[in-house]
Amino acid sequence: MPLKISRILHAGYVFDCDDTIIAFDPIVENPFSRNCHAFPDVRFDHAQVRQLRLDAVFISHFHDDHLSLESLHFLDRATPVYLYCIFDELFAMIRALGFGKVERLQVDVPVTVGTIEVTPRRALDDDVDTLFQVRAAGMNVLNVVDSWIGPDTLAQLAALGPWDMVLWPFQTMREVAVIAPRLAGPARLSLPDDWIEQLQTLRPRYIVPSSCQFVQEHWSWYNHAMFPVTYRQFAREVAAAVPKATVLRLDPSVSVLLGAHGVSPAEPLPWVIPVGPQDLDFDYRPGLMPPATADIARRFPALSDAEAALVLDFCRHGLLARYRDMELFEDSYFQQPRLWRLSLYGHDGAATVLHYRLDGDLIDLVPETDEAPSWTTDVPLAKCHAALVLGESLTSMYLRINDADFDAAILAELKQADITDDPLIRCLFNDAIGAYQAAQLKRLGYASIAP
Repeated sequence: MPLKISRILHAGYVFDCDDTIIAFDPIVENPFSRNCHAFPDVRFDHAQVRQLRLDAVFISHFHDDHLSLESLHFLDRATPVYLYCIFDELFAMIRALGFGKVERLQVDVPVTVGTIEVTPRRALDDDVDTLFQVRAAGMNVLNVVDSWIGPDTLAQLAALGPWDMVLWPFQTMREVAVIAPRLAGPARLSLPDDWIEQLQTLRPRYIVPSSCQFVQEHWSWYNHAMFPVTYRQFAREVAAAVPKATVLRLDPSVSVLLGAHGVSPAEPLPWVIPVGPQDLDFDYRPGLMPPATADIARRFPALSDAEAALVLDFCRHGLLARYRDMELFEDSYFQQPRLWRLSLYGHDGAATVLHYRLDGDLIDLVPETDEAPSWTTDVPLAKCHAALVLGESLTSMYLRINDADFDAAILAELKQADITDDPLIRCLFNDAIGAYQAAQLKRLGYASIAP
C-alpha cells in the first residue's frame, strides 16, 4: 500500500499507512494564533474531528501555531502526544488537558507507531524545534516544519537519502521588518541561497511548499508586507535549481498517495472543508506605506475601563519591576542612558504616552518631557492587553518600533540595534514560555499551569 499524505493547515499533516494514522502539528482552528487566518480559506468540521482515532500526534515545537491546546482539545484523550520541547511546563499543560500519554521526543531517537517510524532530526536552533524523518510503506519523507538546517544535519540527511518527499518551509517571513518598517531594508525577492543548496543536496523526488498557509485580518497591511515569496516563484526557482524534483502544492484537505512510481490523488480529508477559491497566492507589495498605529487601533474593540486600567497599571508599575529583574545583554542599546517613549493607542485612536529613563538595568517612569526620545514604541492598547491576558504573540500585536524622526547620531545607532531589545517586547515576552497555552487552558476551563 502507498503512503497517504494529507494537508491540514500551515504545518499540519496527516500520514496514513496500512490503518496507522498519525498527525503532525495539527491545527484545527481558523483563525489560529489569534489572527492567523487560513490562506486559502477553510473551515473545520469539529464533530468529525472529535470522532478521529489517531494513533499518535507529533508536535515539532511549542510555538502557538504548532502547539495549540484548543486544537488538541478536540482530540480523543487516549491519543499519545509526542512533543519536542525542552520546557516541562508544556508537557504539564497537555496532561492538564487530559491526555494520558505525553512523551518527550529526543533527537535521532526513532518512535515507531504501527507501520510508521518517526525520527526527530536536529534543527539549527535545537533548543526550540526539530525536523521529522518519516519512514512508511518503503517511503522516506522529510518534514522540515519551520526549521533551519545546519551543515552537520544536512550531511546527516544527505546520507539518510534518497528522499521521496520533502515538506519545505517556503516563506521568508518579514516579522521584524513590519515591526520596524522605517529601518527595514528591502526584501530579498528570491529564495535564500542556502535553501537552494540544501534542496540540491537532498535531491528529493517531490518538494511540497509547506509551513505557511495564513494571512492576517483582511484589512491588514501585513498581508502585502510580510510574505515576499509566492507559490509561483517558489515552484519556478526550485524547478530551475532541482530539475529532477517535482514541486507539489498541497492545500488544506488535499491528499496524495506517495509510492515508488510517483504520486496520485487521494480522497481529501473530510473534516477540513475548503471555502472559496483555493488557487490563491501571496501579494507582496514592495514600498507599501504602513498605516498609522492610531488607525490600526481603531480596528479593535474598545477595552472596558477595568481592562484599560490593567494595561496602564502594568506599564506604570509591573513593567518597571520586570525590567529591573532582567539581565541586559552586554551589547544592548540600553546599556547607556536612553529616553524611551511608549504610546498606547485606544479604540478612538487617541494615545496615552508614557516616558521612561533607562540606563542599563535601571528604569524609571518620568514626567512628560519635550526631550526627543532615543527609542519609541507604539502599540494598540487592545493588543497590549491581549499579550498580558491572552498570551498573544509578538507577530500579531501590530507593534511599531522607532516610527519617529531621530537625529542623525541616534538614527545611526538605531540601525545597529536589535529590535527585540525593545523594553516592551522584553517585558512581555522574555521568559513567557507557554503563556499562550496557559491562557488557552484557562479559557477551556482547566486548571491553569503557570508558564
